[in-house]
Amino acid sequence: MELCYRTVCLSDIHLGTKSCKAEYLVDFLRHLRCSWLYLIGDVIDLWRLKRSGWYWPSMHNEVVRQLLTLAQRGTRVIYIPGNHDELLRDYAGTQFNGIEIATRCIHQTADGRRLMLLHGDEFDVVVCSNPWLSALGSLSYDTLLGLNHVINLGRRRLGLPYWSFASDLKARLKNVEHYIAAFEQALIYSAGRDQVDGVICGHIHRPALRCEDGVLYGNCGDWVEHCTALVEDEGGRWSLLAWVEDSVRLLTERQPAEVVPKSWALPKF
Repeated sequence: MELCYRTVCLSDIHLGTKSCKAEYLVDFLRHLRCSWLYLIGDVIDLWRLKRSGWYWPSMHNEVVRQLLTLAQRGTRVIYIPGNHDELLRDYAGTQFNGIEIATRCIHQTADGRRLMLLHGDEFDVVVCSNPWLSALGSLSYDTLLGLNHVINLGRRRLGLPYWSFASDLKARLKNVEHYIAAFEQALIYSAGRDQVDGVICGHIHRPALRCEDGVLYGNCGDWVEHCTALVEDEGGRWSLLAWVEDSVRLLTERQPAEVVPKSWALPKF
């Protein structure tokens, strides 16, 4: 099976952590063919590597190898660092073995839309104003993912499908839902302010694809819980996919016409 897309967006892979589902990502990348591949932050978890010591199994090397192979085959690979790999922001404007590094990008879709691509941590009030609280939250999330792993080991032995305990718990906490809603609204507002037709981000590990007030909002999700990607076909249609057991499951799809052009938007080509 070959997956052919015009554009693919991934984020929050967190290489260097035990929670990273590198084997799933390697399978996905081996099937993938695309013109543009955007890595939208937290690809390498430098926070964890610095705090907990070096953890880098061979499968994490294989993820890097697959990304370099795509770049060598002609895919334009653009790496937009996030808060967990923010040290790489100092190298914006440079290339590493064909992989470009940028702080944010404007991507023009097949139907002429302009989308802002960025990690999104700059819209996170906790990260911006309380770094110590952000670090505490990251540690708590790591603990939650550890429990998630243990629970799913038991489910696998019982023949039950994967279930994200972490996602389910977060969905039940009202404060978390309010935080996510505020984050999403800030990104949607910024798209209007910057006069673009939509925004694609990562950071909060909540995969999403929808239109609101004529603005396309997409969040790539992550590769520690959901194993999701945002993809664009040759007609400019975006889809949210989940990679499940060597196959793709379509979660959400958006037609180009669903993004209503504003007076300042570029006309379709």
